Amino acid sequence: MHVLEMVAGAIVVLAVIADVFLTVLYARIGAGILSVHIERATWWLFERFARLFDARHDKVLSFCGPAILVNLLVSWAILLTLGAALIIHPGLGTAVTTSSSGPTPTDFMTAVFAGGSSMSIVRAADVTPNTAFYQLYFLLNSLIGASVISLTITYLMQVYNALQRRNTLAYKLYLQSGETSDAAELLAGLGSRGSFQCGYTSLTDIAVEMTVVMEAHHFYPVLFYFRFPRPIYGVSYFTLMALDEVSLIKSALSDDELGWLKESVPVTQLWRSALLLASSQEKKSRQAGAADEARQPSAEDIERWSRRYRAAVRRLRDAGVATTDDEAAGAANYVALRSRWHLQLMRAMQMMSYSPEEIDPMAHCPESSDARAPFAVRRHAFGPSTAFDPKER
Repeated sequence: MHVLEMVAGAIVVLAVIADVFLTVLYARIGAGILSVHIERATWWLFERFARLFDARHDKVLSFCGPAILVNLLVSWAILLTLGAALIIHPGLGTAVTTSSSGPTPTDFMTAVFAGGSSMSIVRAADVTPNTAFYQLYFLLNSLIGASVISLTITYLMQVYNALQRRNTLAYKLYLQSGETSDAAELLAGLGSRGSFQCGYTSLTDIAVEMTVVMEAHHFYPVLFYFRFPRPIYGVSYFTLMALDEVSLIKSALSDDELGWLKESVPVTQLWRSALLLASSQEKKSRQAGAADEARQPSAEDIERWSRRYRAAVRRLRDAGVATTDDEAAGAANYVALRSRWHLQLMRAMQMMSYSPEEIDPMAHCPESSDARAPFAVRRHAFGPSTAFDPKER
């Protein structure tokens, strides 16, 4: 029994070390032994608990990401302590003793106390290993504990640095669209009066930042579970903005005057990186067991997308951007491009409990852009701001 207890303890410790290695050091999506299950279980509990609070549903879910990190750290600490206790317990009273007067307790809680205390270089426990094996194990346990603590602190810093970059990109696209959530408005601003020289640089920056954010989510997939009350910070929101922008570039702009932009590297990079990020979140939603209510585009969807395309073209022309002469062919191309990412974005949206109207408002009210002031008003003024209270961000 003693041998089995020590073997079980060694298996638990090695499993935690492997999980920390895969989660923190290997750092690729889908890696991990325990962490992926902890992430899914925590999201599952939060998602169902949030249903009890209709008015505060978004607020409750916003705590899930930080809670997952806390659960990871606590789980690693508890399992390392448990594994150490299983290894130390057979040696209590003989190979491991206490310096206090009286016989050494041999109950399991004493082993838990000794195992948890031995994970620190500076031990507070009144426990002394008396054999070479346990002396070596206590030293090794201290090194493991110190290493895990250092790695987890670094992990937390990197996760929140990546989260800040993601939120910055999301808010940047929202502001560049004039707080309209309209990719056509963003594109019109990049090429106002038909000049994309400065806009090309901005488009390149967006493509680079999208690639950085995409790779960050491969390094730290826990980022997918950070859901903020405002949908503009959702991965599916700014990914849709980027994909919709590229779809409009490919379908709505003139081949003769802006063919160079449609063929440029930043446009290709933005499309590929945003599509890969959408695919990664879709994969994550399937792993998390999210209900799949997404469907293939219906005739109603295609009709709305065509209306959205025509409204976008009107806005681009109002800004002086050269658009395609064959609007019917452009609309068909736009629908075809949009169909390539529709399902992925809808599944990602459903995973994070957002509604289609929150993530894709322009596709649900295409003609709303016609109510905006003429684009030339930007020369001397700005439209009304819809910026929200910083406390709600």
